[in-house]
Amino acid sequence: MNQDLEALFVRLQKSKFRSSFKLKKKELNYFHDKGLPVILGHGRDFINSRLAPANPPNDGKQTPFGKHPVFVAQHATATCCRGCLQKWHKIPKNRELISEEIDYVLDVIEYWLKNEVD
Repeated sequence: MNQDLEALFVRLQKSKFRSSFKLKKKELNYFHDKGLPVILGHGRDFINSRLAPANPPNDGKQTPFGKHPVFVAQHATATCCRGCLQKWHKIPKNRELISEEIDYVLDVIEYWLKNEVD
């Protein structure tokens, strides 16, 4: 992991809110049943539809707090809305995410999920 991600996860762990997110049994079972590649495929779909647009509908409220491992990971990693992306990841609001930013968000989610499941 690069130093930027290491620094990010140190900061996230210091946040009482961000560090409170954990996968519940149902989400863990779903993760193990589907596997990481399928889960990340869902994640890409979620990011493209709910986060990538310049002004997503219901921004700030578009990511549920559970029921899918990616949703939990998004809250834990502050990749849940454009405001959090700007605050925590320095990705500006009011413009569409570029492909490198989408890949970055998925890398952050993947890293959190791997640590959570291990």
